[in-house]
Amino acid sequence: MPVVHSLLQIREELEAVVPSLSLEELWARPGGAASIGFHLNHLAGSLSRLLTYARGEMLSDAQLAFLDAEERAGSEPPAQLLRMVLDGIEVALEQIRATPVQTLSESRLVGRAALPSTVLGLLFHAAEHAQRHAGQIATTSKIVRQTGSQKLEGKRQK
Repeated sequence: MPVVHSLLQIREELEAVVPSLSLEELWARPGGAASIGFHLNHLAGSLSRLLTYARGEMLSDAQLAFLDAEERAGSEPPAQLLRMVLDGIEVALEQIRATPVQTLSESRLVGRAALPSTVLGLLFHAAEHAQRHAGQIATTSKIVRQTGSQKLEGKRQK
């Protein structure tokens, strides 16, 4: 249940923050920090990858290509990136519902280094990792909005 609760909270937080962002705010890198667009891409991509490992599968070529492109600024509007993340959360919730309890302690290998984990460990890590990026999205959105409003104020005063 904690994994599901975390994913539901992430969905709620992102739905409250992302739709009102401009394209400029989405890809801004205040102080050199990662952009909100990166965090959305990485949240969706890492959730997909960790769920793949939890199923005992290897990453697909499409997942590897997505990983390679996560950091590049795109032209997708915030609503499109949000939809991608929300769809990923729905897939995660479906997978969690379909995961038999007796498989939670089964061993799984992660990545090229074949790091050891379990189904439960991967599901938990997927949720906590996504939560971390959702928090960064919320914080960065406040910073870019504050920066934008300060620029607007400066223009009004001139």
